[in-house]
Amino acid sequence: MNDTYQFKLPDLGEGIHEAEIVNWLVNVGDTIGVNQPLLEVQTDKALVEIPAPVAGTIKDIRIKPGSMAHLGDTLVSIQPQNDAAHHRPTLPATPPISATVTAGLPGPGQRVLAAPAVRKLALKLGVDLHQVPGTGPSGRVLPSDVRTFAEQRDAQPSPQKRVEQVAALPDKSVPPSKIITDKPPEPVEQVAALPHAKRIGGLSYEKDSQTSLTTEPLTGLRRRIAERMDEAWRIPHVTSFAEVEVSRLVKLRDQLNDIATMEQGLSVTYLPFIIKATIQALKTYPDFNARLDLEQQQITRYRHYHIGVATAIPEGLVVPVIRHADRLSLRQLATELTRLADLARSRKLGLEELSGSTFSITNFGSAGGEQGTPIINPPEVAILGCGRIELKPVVVKGQVKARPVLPLSLSFDHRLIDGIAAAQFLKHLKQRLHHPKLLLLDL
Repeated sequence: MNDTYQFKLPDLGEGIHEAEIVNWLVNVGDTIGVNQPLLEVQTDKALVEIPAPVAGTIKDIRIKPGSMAHLGDTLVSIQPQNDAAHHRPTLPATPPISATVTAGLPGPGQRVLAAPAVRKLALKLGVDLHQVPGTGPSGRVLPSDVRTFAEQRDAQPSPQKRVEQVAALPDKSVPPSKIITDKPPEPVEQVAALPHAKRIGGLSYEKDSQTSLTTEPLTGLRRRIAERMDEAWRIPHVTSFAEVEVSRLVKLRDQLNDIATMEQGLSVTYLPFIIKATIQALKTYPDFNARLDLEQQQITRYRHYHIGVATAIPEGLVVPVIRHADRLSLRQLATELTRLADLARSRKLGLEELSGSTFSITNFGSAGGEQGTPIINPPEVAILGCGRIELKPVVVKGQVKARPVLPLSLSFDHRLIDGIAAAQFLKHLKQRLHHPKLLLLDL
């Protein structure tokens, strides 16, 4: 009889140590083939479909949808078919997980295994990582470990709180009828026809009940967004605003869009022009195309330009990445933007297409937004927001004219970038968008 194959959560790359089980695509008793989709998991980056490593029969599903699985956790038991167990594909090796709670605790003077984001979370919650049992590979401390530790700690009252609670208890030597309170007894009043109501000021109001609210677990992409925003908000954000008159850009875009539509059926938006202008500004001011690592006390400035573009989907916001965007023409940028948007809407973006951005752009103008304060996408140090182009009064040669105006907002990490640098970056960007022919110098 073949041994049951215990399939564990494999290494998904990009330093990912845990994933949320979103949906099982098989049931117990199903017969499956090699590489048949087994389940979908949500990582920090994307919704990932995991295939079956062997052919066989599903014997047991270990982790329910909505639960977190850590690297090396057993996901499912499979009874292999025939000799399938001897022809299993090679899967990434996963280090053993600590067998006991105490095994996950580092000894005195030993460095705690934890990612920078976990250390930031521990600092925020006031948790000593040396006291947290790590459940990750080789005893690595995970975000869930820190939160569980903090919740258990906060659930137990401190000695001073216990004293206050005891002092607050009534003296049993005094009869209850003699205890004096500041609040007078409420008059007993019968409220007819409203079984769940109370009377205030002569009017009857229905009390809140379970039917007046709904609750649901925070799962999937929305949970990941919440965690990322919590991480991002620890960055000291500053936002600078600017407006640029873009009548020449509008004319040029309309001309090129007509050509691209006629020749390729391709729609060219303003975003490829904004990306080109942004890359020229990043080359001039490299601190904006960088990352800051306080733990290692170093600044990394990138010589490549991987531009993340915030994209709205029904479940939330994802940031697909245009890699080496500086090497692409306006037409190629437009094509890549269309491809990534289509993949995002169909939830088919891979980890490679959601990782490694060095600077991000969010175009809230496409949804009708005028201004905003975009939130930095860690570990980046800046993000550009673009509003809706609208006709506004502009002084042209001493006369007020109606001209198309593009609002810009640049959020930056004030630990690395000062306000004057942000002003210079925006000035450089405005020049290229106001005179879009300057973008041709980079083609």
